[in-house]
Amino acid sequence: MAQEFVNSKIQPRKVVVFIKPNCPYCRRTQELLSELPFKQGVLEFVDITATSDTSKIQDYLETLTGARTVPRVFIGKDCIGGCSDLINMHQSGELSDRLNQIGALQ
Repeated sequence: MAQEFVNSKIQPRKVVVFIKPNCPYCRRTQELLSELPFKQGVLEFVDITATSDTSKIQDYLETLTGARTVPRVFIGKDCIGGCSDLINMHQSGELSDRLNQIGALQ
């Protein structure tokens, strides 16, 4: 179930962030991404606590990305890491480049 759930969310032309609502790093990630001009339907925040498989989802994220912590940020099929990775990419300009490559921004 966890593997199918995660894999169904990760798509080539989307930005998907797996989060827990009470996590301060997840909230910071949401704030940063919400400031960007995404096209409609391209950005999705997935609350893994809304399922009964939270721990299994994190175990699968660890298998997939090397870390079970959230947030886990995917640009297309690639996991770029968590909050600090996202902030670093944003500050360097790489985030905009990657988002433009998948056609995510208006």
